[in-house]
Amino acid sequence: MIELVFATQNQNKVAEVRSVLPKWLTLLSLGDLGFHDELQEDHDTLEENAKQKAEFVYQRFQKPCFAEDAGLEVDSLGGQPGVRSARYAGAGKSSSDNIELLLKNLNQVQNRSARFKAVIAFYDGRQIQTFEGTCEGTIATEAKGPGGFGYDPVFIPAGYDRTFGELPSEAKHRISHRTKAMELFISFIEKRLSPVS
Repeated sequence: MIELVFATQNQNKVAEVRSVLPKWLTLLSLGDLGFHDELQEDHDTLEENAKQKAEFVYQRFQKPCFAEDAGLEVDSLGGQPGVRSARYAGAGKSSSDNIELLLKNLNQVQNRSARFKAVIAFYDGRQIQTFEGTCEGTIATEAKGPGGFGYDPVFIPAGYDRTFGELPSEAKHRISHRTKAMELFISFIEKRLSPVS
């Protein structure tokens, strides 16, 4: 089995990714490696944050590693919250605080178009590769649905009339930004790491 490190402490993301990886890969989280510190994310783009995390974890553990950074971009807010999606309402604030601020900032705004974007960066000590996925949609006027996490209760994907928080998880995974980035990433690692020649 080939070990691959996912540079995250988020067990929701680990479970999501583990379900779609090839069976010949063993996915390790930071917790599996006994690493519980928070990773630095101090760049201005999702791509640079993902690269920073992947390179740091590779240097620490010398194992092929990938990291992901994702955010919500709202057109009428100039792409905010973007790279600051997790900290939109301030450090230490919850997802519901972030949603509350987002809805407040969109009060009376007609154009509610938005997208989720995910960037995966892979580093194996030789070169760094990035893979991007997006999911277009709009922001609802109120939070709906108990499912998902983050901004899912207010994001309505294009072609649907329910939020990610209301949709079954299988439907969300099929069209999500993270799934699209993962599909590109998996195609790449099957060529790069696969034990089958």
